[in-house]
Amino acid sequence: MAGRAVAAARTRSAAVAAPLATPLAGATAVVTGGSRGIGRATVRALAATGARVVSVSRSADREPAAGVLAVAADLLDPASAARAVGEIERVLGGPPDVLVNNAGCFDLAPVEDTSSAMLASALTLNLAAPFALIRAFLPGMRARRRGHIVSIGSIADHIAFPGNAAYAASKFGMRGLHEVLRAEIGGSGVRASLISPAAVGTTIWDTLDPATRARLPDAAAMLDPSAVADAVLFAVTRPEAVSVDEIRLSRS
Repeated sequence: MAGRAVAAARTRSAAVAAPLATPLAGATAVVTGGSRGIGRATVRALAATGARVVSVSRSADREPAAGVLAVAADLLDPASAARAVGEIERVLGGPPDVLVNNAGCFDLAPVEDTSSAMLASALTLNLAAPFALIRAFLPGMRARRRGHIVSIGSIADHIAFPGNAAYAASKFGMRGLHEVLRAEIGGSGVRASLISPAAVGTTIWDTLDPATRARLPDAAAMLDPSAVADAVLFAVTRPEAVSVDEIRLSRS
């Protein structure tokens, strides 16, 4: 009797010590702009759940977290983006379970001071590159009837701010792409979520110096990148029958 009691106790102890399974354990994910800011926080949050994560950035993270593969790619260059897609599918054996389109650029200027080059860069990196990745991975997601596409939007994808000509054009475009995608993938097993945060405290503000410019948010009032990463995790870990269409975040 004592032996059986000890054995039972050991079994209960082992069960308690065993790590709990998470919805993303064993899943694969790709995060663009993954070497800093929101992307870096999202990469680490996904990896912490047991997902195998590919972090895509112009300068590949030299110290990726455990379970993270860094892929260097300049998404402003279609050829570089195409090579990244090929590398991702090679190492993952197909399209990822989760795609987080996060990489982006942010320039401020009124319409008359926004150059054609500024607009082209914003539309390419913030809209055309996510479109290209969605277009590359969506057929495989459809074929296996599983996948989640997350777009990192902005408060500027639904509210117009002075000086946001290029950025708002690209982010409003991203919202439009997301809504069309949702309409097209209904019932396919593939889900899409748009995460639209207010200002987030990242290095994207470094050259703008919000403290010295009118109409820019104060750094102390910005969201932490981890708040956006938490929203991504929430969206992609809902039961398969639940689709989180959109999340808007602001500082409380």
